[in-house]
Amino acid sequence: MKTSTYKFLIICFLISGFTKAFAQFKLPAIFGDNMVLQRGMKVPVWGWGDVGEQVQVDFMGKTYKTTTGADGKWLVKLGSYKAGGPYTMNVKGKSTSLTYANILIGDVWVASGQSNMEFGIQTEKHGADAISKATDGLIHFFYVPMSLSLQPIADIAKQSADSPNGKWLVCSPEVLANPRFAWHGFSAVGYYFAQQIRQSAGVPVGMIGSYIGGTPAQAWISAEGLQESPAFTKYVDARQKLIDNYEADKATYPRRQALYRDSLTIWNTEVGIAFNEIIKKWDADVLQAKATAQPIPVRPKPSRPAPISPGNPIGNNSTPADCFNAMIAPIFGYGIKGAIWYQGESNGDNLADAVDYKNVFPRMINDWRKKWGQGDFPFLYMQLPNFRQPAVTPSENNWPWVREAQEKTLSLAKTGMPVVIDVGEQLNIHPINKLVPANRLVLVARHNVYGEKIVASGPIYKSMKVDGNKIIISFNEINKGLVAAGLVGDEVVNSDTPDLKGFGIAGADHKFVWAKATIQGNKVVITADGVTNPEAVRYNWADNPPGNLYNKDGLPARPFRTDDWPALVK
Repeated sequence: MKTSTYKFLIICFLISGFTKAFAQFKLPAIFGDNMVLQRGMKVPVWGWGDVGEQVQVDFMGKTYKTTTGADGKWLVKLGSYKAGGPYTMNVKGKSTSLTYANILIGDVWVASGQSNMEFGIQTEKHGADAISKATDGLIHFFYVPMSLSLQPIADIAKQSADSPNGKWLVCSPEVLANPRFAWHGFSAVGYYFAQQIRQSAGVPVGMIGSYIGGTPAQAWISAEGLQESPAFTKYVDARQKLIDNYEADKATYPRRQALYRDSLTIWNTEVGIAFNEIIKKWDADVLQAKATAQPIPVRPKPSRPAPISPGNPIGNNSTPADCFNAMIAPIFGYGIKGAIWYQGESNGDNLADAVDYKNVFPRMINDWRKKWGQGDFPFLYMQLPNFRQPAVTPSENNWPWVREAQEKTLSLAKTGMPVVIDVGEQLNIHPINKLVPANRLVLVARHNVYGEKIVASGPIYKSMKVDGNKIIISFNEINKGLVAAGLVGDEVVNSDTPDLKGFGIAGADHKFVWAKATIQGNKVVITADGVTNPEAVRYNWADNPPGNLYNKDGLPARPFRTDDWPALVK
């Protein structure tokens, strides 16, 4: 999803040095009318003014005072409150008085990641119905406008008065249907999550949306976070190169843009217009092939490639730290309950990056927690769904290694991960059903964060035992029992036959073949013709695997492998 117009920013000072920039008394945009403050913690409120300026914050019948420091910044911590509202807050400087109204106290969640988190409610499968029923005024939204920056910025760029972005909004059908709000409306996953947490927890919910499509995890890590590990030297060096070349690149950027536009005009005239017609026919052929269960035709290529747009001096969606600097730095420190995350696709474009995700992703979570200064707040994330052509072999592609990295990241405290290996679409990296993934994410939140005694996980690999020519797999999270099933629409339906799919087995040659797998009580027994001395099993180990193992509570088994054989990274 790269249709949004990004407002690219380059700010040449660090967050700690804002004396001149913020001589005017102000608070960051994250504070405003309709904001939701986090219950159960001493609420941080901060802003800027003249050095030594006296600041007073009045809230809930109490007054809090402080003085602006040498860096022009001030901070107070209010009391710890129970859920409720609406309330009013008054903030005073020496000659400025600000009043914020309709403040709620409840749970604040940050929704972040790339395009599947960005995917707006207006284009979601159930969106029209959801929008018409979005009348819960105790859900409030704040959308961080898309931007990039080579250096951390202290505040979100000022938006036009009529823009719905960069300000707190009260949930309503009109707000969610606004075509100018976020990308086709607020994140569908974020909205469904907020809606259900509102009902289950019974408190107001604030959702802060901060996401950009096509972004790898390293773009969401601070420069300091990347520098903490020698393994990330390549990211640190890439960012530093942009900084070193910034002034020179900025000077030539307008000319390079003009040359690109001229080249694109010529290309469109000679190639592009005709090629668009070819693509329209291919789209129709794809639909016909899907309708008749025929092979999908290969996507045509133009007679010559389109010209490439010149690189922006501050980088792009993939530039290390750029998303953090512009999309997270302006809000970190705001009181939150936790974060939800949907990302990983852009770290699975090649096998080396997919394998390295086991280092990059936990580094990002730890970096956020350190920067936020609120301890190990809950961090819940979606495991990657199925995508691309159906698996030909039981062990292939890159995304299984991203999914394994996501599973390994559960070793961090207060993390949680639903499995959505059955919700994806073969030809669409952005599956339009976001309700089912959100439902499962909510189950994890209710179980892990809110302490409800509910089933929140499908079967999880526990152990294996080799018995002659077969391998017997034991699981945790069996709950009501194991079953062969599949997702039909929004519901999990038991299969007509007990045959399991998606299992591969290998011997000493490390070559996995499709296996016969059967449920025997609370275990799965796996065999394959020709594999007389099996050593390992892999389940759903492909971009788009066929696995159908669930528990009877309707949740899919987590992909797994019993071996520790290394990925064959070239």
